[in-house]
Amino acid sequence: MPSHSAPPPADLRKLLDVYVHPQALVESQQIGAGSRVWAFSHVLPGARIGCDANICDHVFIENDVVVGDRVTVKCGVQLWDGVRIEDDVFIGPNVTFSNDAFPRSKQRPERFVQTLVRKGASIGSNATIRPGLTIGANALVSDGAVVTRDVPPNAIVAGNPAHITGYANTPHLDLPGQTVAAGPAAAAAELPRLNVARATLHRLPKIVDMRGALSFGEIGAHLPFTPQRFFMVYDVPSREVRGEHAHRACHQFLVCVKGSVGLVVDDGTGQRDEILLDSARLGLHIPPMVWGIQYQFSADAVLLVLASDTYAADDYIRNYDEFLAAVAAGAGGQA
Repeated sequence: MPSHSAPPPADLRKLLDVYVHPQALVESQQIGAGSRVWAFSHVLPGARIGCDANICDHVFIENDVVVGDRVTVKCGVQLWDGVRIEDDVFIGPNVTFSNDAFPRSKQRPERFVQTLVRKGASIGSNATIRPGLTIGANALVSDGAVVTRDVPPNAIVAGNPAHITGYANTPHLDLPGQTVAAGPAAAAAELPRLNVARATLHRLPKIVDMRGALSFGEIGAHLPFTPQRFFMVYDVPSREVRGEHAHRACHQFLVCVKGSVGLVVDDGTGQRDEILLDSARLGLHIPPMVWGIQYQFSADAVLLVLASDTYAADDYIRNYDEFLAAVAAGAGGQA
């Protein structure tokens, strides 16, 4: 049996269909079947690389690094101790990871912080990832972004510091003009059905005269539940994201009474919608067990939220993985 620092024997690599370029230095024996390591890359003995990975030229992978299956690491990337890459991740050219918030020459911490890139995420070229962060599942970090905070699942981030600009695989809903409908049935008919089937849009009546405009809603006719609580969200910095949770039992009805706000709803089965609320005539009903996100607030935005229940901390699901598990288990979810 070869020593831990010795590379896998050529016959074992052949058996596993692992290709190592003659100009690569691969000291690890933990390389999964079908993986490729190209020229001038260096993989240290403790690194673990999954199956069907593609490690391109001039990549350095340190000891305490785990790379999942079907991962692509493009040229010029260094994966330092503490980096964890889950399956199906793409890492673009010259992406920079760091693992020490206060580096000093000749002073190594007892343990480097862990940076996690979740399944299906993509990181564009020349992005910088600060130590100890999590890039959420299926997220997209745009080219050149400097990531200083965790990136939520499915989020698209850009800029320095990186901020959320959208959500991957989330259709933007084009809503009809803000015209006065002939009645409740016509108002409902003019609004499109969401991909998240249990969430619904509602057109609220509008009355205009020389004194101004008035919108209203009535329980039953417009509001699908009896509110027990309301709150308002305002003075939100435009780049901040709010919400990012689901409720186990509570219904919510959201109306942006001033300005505009972007909303994302997610049913946990792969169906998502993004809606721009920019009128006091438009309401969004979010039932239990639907993940909701609020972002891209205009400077003058005032968001009114009506809730079917009084506040209960244990009604909230704030972790997206926990939400997905609850949906898969069939917990809640009845409108």
